[in-house]
Amino acid sequence: MSSFPLFPTEAVRRPVASVALNSPAQVFERLSALPKLAEVTPASRLTVRLAPKMVSSGVCEIDALTGGLPRGCLTEVCGPISSGRTSLLLAVLAAATQRQEACALVDVSDAFDPLSAAMAAVNFESLLWVRCKTNPSQRHGDTEKTHQKHKNINRLRMETPVEQGLRVTDLLLQSGGFGLVIIDLGDVPLKMARRIPLTSWFRFQRAIEHTPTVLFIVTQAPCAQTCAALLLKLSAVSFQPSAQTPSHAALLNDLKIEAEILRSRMPRKPAQSATAAFATKTVRAG
Repeated sequence: MSSFPLFPTEAVRRPVASVALNSPAQVFERLSALPKLAEVTPASRLTVRLAPKMVSSGVCEIDALTGGLPRGCLTEVCGPISSGRTSLLLAVLAAATQRQEACALVDVSDAFDPLSAAMAAVNFESLLWVRCKTNPSQRHGDTEKTHQKHKNINRLRMETPVEQGLRVTDLLLQSGGFGLVIIDLGDVPLKMARRIPLTSWFRFQRAIEHTPTVLFIVTQAPCAQTCAALLLKLSAVSFQPSAQTPSHAALLNDLKIEAEILRSRMPRKPAQSATAAFATKTVRAG
């Protein structure tokens, strides 16, 4: 079996000069002559990251509690059904559209109610509404196109609404130009929402890190984990213990909502969890 030398024979046969170092001073002098490695900056000298710019959420109580919504960051709002999630979503959307900002709503469950949005003073001319569906719409009168559509469905795997929402959100954030991007996962089953990999949230956070975009996520329970710069938990406090929680389609005007900060990376982060109460002003809430 033939073998190849790891080093050239000329380099092996070349004599190596040895230097005798008899004192620590000579050792230090010898080491000082070597090329310096990259300097390590201590933590005390690191540049302080600038605080993100805050914008109004449309609810004065929330602004007083958090200072507003941070730009270039991910904000997550969680809560059960009828906890005021939709009311806060519409308030944030109305405030952004009234500032003449381009907004995008990724409606994963196709639960957005234009009537409630109109009552909340949302400017639809500045809104891009993306509706995620399980099956494509079909027209009964066009059998040829319907057959071709079913053929493509059988050949390719259909995306779930959550996968559609994540893919569309990625495209929106990468394209830029939006002041507000909302992902509504409020009606998505909790098990399915928690299956969203952390890498997706981290990718979204990195995409808007140096942009004026506000990424607003609505969920039933925390899903973005450490990628969320601000995490709010909403809950209804106006019901009596014996009263039943109203249905999703019930009129919930002036519903008393309590908001609690679960996580905040803002400079004005409270020493402990803080809460604020506000009343809904929309036709429908959830």
